[in-house]
Amino acid sequence: MFLTITTTGTHDRPATDLGFLLHKHPDKAQVFRTAHGNAHVFYPEAGAERCTAALLLDVDPVALVRRGRGKGRGGAPDAALAQYVNDRPYAASSLLAVALGGVFSSALKGRCPARPELPEQPRELRVEIPVLPARGGAELVHRLFEPLGWRTVAAEPVALDAGFPEWGDSRYVRLVLEGELRLADALNHLYVLLPVLDDAKHYWVAPDEVDKLLRAGDGWLADHPEHPLITARFLSRRWGLTRQAMERLELVRLAEADGTVVEELDNAVDETHDTEDRPVPLAVQRRTALVGALRTAGAQRVLDLGCGQGQLVQELLKDPAFTEIVGVDVSVRALTVAARRLRLDRMGERQSSRVTLRQGSLTYTDKRLTGYDAAVLSEVIEHLDLPRLPALEYAVFGAARPRTVLVTTPNVEYNVRWESLPAGHARHGDHRFEWTREEFRSWARSVAERYGYGVAFEAVGTDDPEVGPPTQMAVFSLTTATDHPVTDTTSATTSATSTTTTPAATPKEEKAV
Repeated sequence: MFLTITTTGTHDRPATDLGFLLHKHPDKAQVFRTAHGNAHVFYPEAGAERCTAALLLDVDPVALVRRGRGKGRGGAPDAALAQYVNDRPYAASSLLAVALGGVFSSALKGRCPARPELPEQPRELRVEIPVLPARGGAELVHRLFEPLGWRTVAAEPVALDAGFPEWGDSRYVRLVLEGELRLADALNHLYVLLPVLDDAKHYWVAPDEVDKLLRAGDGWLADHPEHPLITARFLSRRWGLTRQAMERLELVRLAEADGTVVEELDNAVDETHDTEDRPVPLAVQRRTALVGALRTAGAQRVLDLGCGQGQLVQELLKDPAFTEIVGVDVSVRALTVAARRLRLDRMGERQSSRVTLRQGSLTYTDKRLTGYDAAVLSEVIEHLDLPRLPALEYAVFGAARPRTVLVTTPNVEYNVRWESLPAGHARHGDHRFEWTREEFRSWARSVAERYGYGVAFEAVGTDDPEVGPPTQMAVFSLTTATDHPVTDTTSATTSATSTTTTPAATPKEEKAV
C-alpha cells in the first residue's frame, strides 16, 4: 500500500522543509519495522519548488495471518477464505494508519524541535493514495474530507476489471486531496479516516482507542457533520466505546460554545477533595510484591508459571529491565484472554520480542523453561491436588532450576477476616487446599533443602498480629550450582513423590484430594 505527500515552495520557503516536518531526511531512504511488515519512507523528488515524500508499507502476509488471522473483527471482512485471499497488503486501511502513526508520530503531534515554527504554518499539500477501500463509495469520501478544509477532494472509482467495463466499479477509489493545511492536521485526518472508509480494523479495538480517536480528532471531529459515523466506524461499532466517545465529544462542543475548557465543565466530582480511603486490591498488592522481589533479585528473564489472564506479564512489560517474559498456562482460553489483554496483535516489534505466551503443564518437565533468572508461581500451588505437588516441585526446582523462585499462596488463617467468606470455605472453588503459615513454611523449607535453595518469607497485604497476612510469599534463592539430572516425567514424579514430605492435610483437604 502506498501514499505520497507533496508540497510546493519557494527559494525563501523551500518545499524540502517537508523533511523537517516529517523528521525524515530527503536524501535518505529509510526502513521501519512494523508489526505487519516494513514501512519504507523515501522522496521521489526533493527540490526547493516541489518535494514529495512517499510511504510504502510492504505487508508481510505471514505476519498478517499470525497476528490478525486475517478475518473477523479487524481482518479482511468478506469470506471464510479471507485469511488467505484478501486486500490487506495492497489497499490503504488501518494497517497504513498504524504505520502513519508510528513512522510520522512527531509530525502527527505537530512537533519539530529543529524548526519549531514550521508545524503551525499551513502549507500547500497534495496527498495521493492509489487504492483506498471506500465502503460508501466516492460520495462518502467527499462527505468525510470536504468539511475539513480540503480545496480538492477527488475520489475516482477503480474498475473491477478494465478489460470488462460492464462489470462496473469496485469498492476502491483513487484518492487525491489538495489544500492549504498544516501537515499535522492532514496526517490526523488520514489517521482517523482511512480505517473509517475501510470499515475494518486489523486489530482488536480496546478502550484506549477512544483516547486515540479524540487525540487525532482534536480541533475538527467534534464539529464534523459526520462525527457519529466516524466515531462508530473507527471504534468498530463497539457501542459502549462509541457512546463514551460521543459523550466526550459533546463536552468538547459545549466547552467551545461557552469559550471554556472541558475540565471546567466536567467538574461534577472534585477529585482534589476526595478523601475517601480506597483500599488497594490484594491482587495489586501481590503483583507489586512480586515485581519488587524480582527487581531485588536482579532478574531479567522471567517465567510466569500459571500466568492465567496475563496480569503479571502486563505489569512486567512496563519495566524494560525485564528483557524476556514467558507466560505459561495449561488453559488455552486463559492464554487467549492474556493475548487480548496484552494486545499482542498490535504490539510493536521490539515490545513483542520481549514476551511469549506458551501452553504447558507445570507438572511436567520442559527443557524450554531452563536457563531463566526467575520463575513466579503466583496463586498456583493451591490449585493442584496434593499428590501432584511433588511433580511440580521437580519440574520447577529440579529441572528448570531458575536462580530465583517466588511462590505466593493464601494464608488460610486470615480467612476469618473475610466477612463475605463462610466459615470453613476456601477462597476459591478450585482450591484443593489452603495452608497455614506454619504448613507453608514447612513445605517451602523442605523443597529448598531438597533442591539446593535458600528460602525467606514475606508477608503480602496487611500483616494481622493475630492471623498474619492474607497472602504469604516464599522467596527461593539458588545456593548450589549442581544440576539435578532431568529424567522422564513419570520417573521424576515418582522420585519426587517418594522423597517429599508435605504438611498433613485437614479433613477438608483430604476430601478435595
